[in-house]
Parts: sequence; C-alpha cells; structure tokens
Amino acid sequence: MDRLADLRARLRAVVTQRMLIDPAHDLAHLDRVWLNAQAIADVHSNQRVLLAASYLHDLVNLPKDDPNRHLASQQSATKSEPILAELGFTEVETRATQHAIAAHSYSANIDPETPEACILRDADRLDALGAIGIARTFSVSGALGRALYDTTDPFGDSRPMDDQRFSIDHWKIKLLKLPNVMLTTKGKVVAKERSARMIRFLQDLSKEIDTPLPPDWANL
Repeated sequence: MDRLADLRARLRAVVTQRMLIDPAHDLAHLDRVWLNAQAIADVHSNQRVLLAASYLHDLVNLPKDDPNRHLASQQSATKSEPILAELGFTEVETRATQHAIAAHSYSANIDPETPEACILRDADRLDALGAIGIARTFSVSGALGRALYDTTDPFGDSRPMDDQRFSIDHWKIKLLKLPNVMLTTKGKVVAKERSARMIRFLQDLSKEIDTPLPPDWANL
C-alpha cells in the first residue's frame, strides 16, 4: 500500500468513528468528494492536503436548518487539527488543510486562497449535482419534512421560491446556479454536465405532473 492509500485508509477509519452522519453526509459522500477532487485537481495541488481535507471537511455537520450552519466548516477545521497532528502532518500542511476545510462551505462565505481550497470547494459542490445530487436533495428534504414541490405551482411561476418548504425550489435557488461559480476549469465542465442531467429530470417530472417547466430553469 502506498503512502497516500495508507493515509486514506486511516482517514476513513477516523471519520467512521468520529462523524455524526446523515444519509447525505456519510462516508460515501466523503469518498465521492475525494474522487471528484482527484478528477478535477491539477498538478500544482498537494495531494496529502487535498485528501485530508476531503475526508475531514464534514467533521461537524449541522442540519441545514440550524442557525449556526454557517459555522460548521470552521468548526470542522478546528476539530481536524489534533487528527492531522496524529497523522503526522506538518504545521504548514495542517494550516493548508484547515483553510481548505473552512473555505469549502457555501454558507461560510470564506474565499478559497489555495489550489486545494478551490478544488475541495468544487469537489464538494459537484456532489450536489447530477444523479447523486438529485438523490441527496430528496434525502435531506425528507429528513427535514419538506414537500417535494408546491402542488399548486410546482416551478414557482407565480410565487416566490421557498426552499424551506419545497425541495425542488432549492434547485433554482442554489443548485442549478453552481456551474457558474465553480473555480476550476475541470470542475466547471463536470458541473455543467451534471446540471444538464438535473434539467432532464425536471423535464420528465414536468410531464408526469402535467406542468410545463419554465424555460428559465435551464438557463440559470
């Protein structure tokens, strides 16, 4: 086993023991983020930092409706420090990993300042798109007791969007806009491919509920 594979195995063991998980933020999510990160990373990124950040970025996972949700990534960064020390990370590697973790969050509003931070942010957001993004959206909405859509106006033609009540609204408010805010070249390409899959799902859904999908949904 090479050093990176050994580090990954140790990180997976750590998060399995220490993370509080939900079905959308479990070990499988972390595995996918690492796969995404490898797929979009460039030659300038530090693989040890990127690997550790991928597996430790959700150490603190507050519910979507928690008022302190925006602090979760910074809390995860703080909580990662003793773990990284146990794994033999240098101070420079630790600070780089912590920055990537803190800056990955949409709600934290922290600007990524390193290649690893940009890659991790894109890799995590890619997991909110495509087929897995569809599954995760409905998993989170179900846990929070939100309806799939507004039965009187599914796509918000004549009402304000409200993703606190309706799952599909979250797609227009946030998810389908993610390709436009990707930071890496490869991340943008993959995000556009995945968002196109979501639009196809919405088109199928619109037929099944006999409600036309407004054209602006495909041009966010």
